[in-house]
Amino acid sequence: MMFIDRVIHLVLSGIIIVGVYQFYFFTQRNMVRPVKTFNSSIDEKIPFWPWWSWIYSFLYYPAILYLNWIIQDSRQFIIIVFSYVILLFMQMFFFVVYPVAAPAHWRQMNTGKKASEKFLQFVQKFDDSSNCFPSMHVSVATLTALLAYASLGPWVFMFPLLIALSCMFTKQHYVIDLPAGAVLGWIAFQCYEFLI
Repeated sequence: MMFIDRVIHLVLSGIIIVGVYQFYFFTQRNMVRPVKTFNSSIDEKIPFWPWWSWIYSFLYYPAILYLNWIIQDSRQFIIIVFSYVILLFMQMFFFVVYPVAAPAHWRQMNTGKKASEKFLQFVQKFDDSSNCFPSMHVSVATLTALLAYASLGPWVFMFPLLIALSCMFTKQHYVIDLPAGAVLGWIAFQCYEFLI
């Protein structure tokens, strides 16, 4: 594939990511059921380590965009994008029909004193707490890792692992959200495999 094709795919990927978030924000404002919270002693024992917010945000997008450098052709690009769209609609279903929020006191742990805490507060201005289950971060990271596996090998699974840890240590998610997100990512990858 020509270099210019990769650049075009990269630009389109950025536009798609920004555009997709409009659907994501729509789900935060249009839930059909009351928001639930889970009560879990395991989740309460997990510490709040705000420096994980850097991984939560800054590892996430570059890893997704990296796929543009390993794509073989435009057809594969289209099918990859379509697999992310399938994943988005699965996530939206849960966020609208079964909204789950992190407990309010988790966000109150953030004092906003350190740079990582300030950054996390910035993220939380856009990222409503009512979209915990399943973890979209983990589902996207899992799909991305599965798509990159042929190119990068088993080390690629460090990406969803680090994202999952960042979800817990920033108190953005319950533990149960993480495997649920991974399952959705795997389902979206199965759709990709079927279509490719």
